[in-house]
Amino acid sequence: MDANQQTRANPFGMDAECENCPELCETRQQVVHGYGDVGADFLFVGEMPDEEADRTGVPFTGERGEALQNILGYLGLNNSLPSADDPELENAFLTYLTRCRDPERPPTDEEIRTCEPYLNAEIRMINPEILVPVGQRALTEIATEYTTASAEEFDASEDHATTIRGRGFEIVPMRDPQAQSEADREAFVDHFQSLMAGDYRQTKGRRSR
Repeated sequence: MDANQQTRANPFGMDAECENCPELCETRQQVVHGYGDVGADFLFVGEMPDEEADRTGVPFTGERGEALQNILGYLGLNNSLPSADDPELENAFLTYLTRCRDPERPPTDEEIRTCEPYLNAEIRMINPEILVPVGQRALTEIATEYTTASAEEFDASEDHATTIRGRGFEIVPMRDPQAQSEADREAFVDHFQSLMAGDYRQTKGRRSR
């Protein structure tokens, strides 16, 4: 964790009362901005806050978040229990494409575009080495922004636990943790550990897809 970082929760002080999407203001409990280590090499991006993240204000927490937090623990990126509402993350940052929850539907394309400046600012300020899109929607958006290939070429299940060399970042897709088998989890942990043990910083900026 950066020596000058004061908090893991919304460390960049983004608008906690955002009203850019009036419809979502009626359904959310709170705005869920990014959380974690601002000096992180690894940035994980999901689609939207679920019910538990909406309650805690922290991405990927609560019962549904435990699967991801457990993986982060195996990787040495989470120093607390997977069930913690305020995980002690080191070298990892968690965020979403959109920051507010509608319990009845996924975010619209317009809502993702509206929240895009928040995500772009977090990526720019953290400048991670590796982006981990969690789930298909996150992979589609990250691939659109940071690769030269068509987003339709990417599949979160088929590309799970692989490395895609994008524009400025390595991209390591992750299948939705709730849908992962034990083999899926082991494959991701093994692949990511091999990246962490190697010279991933030497590959930043190389282009492929």
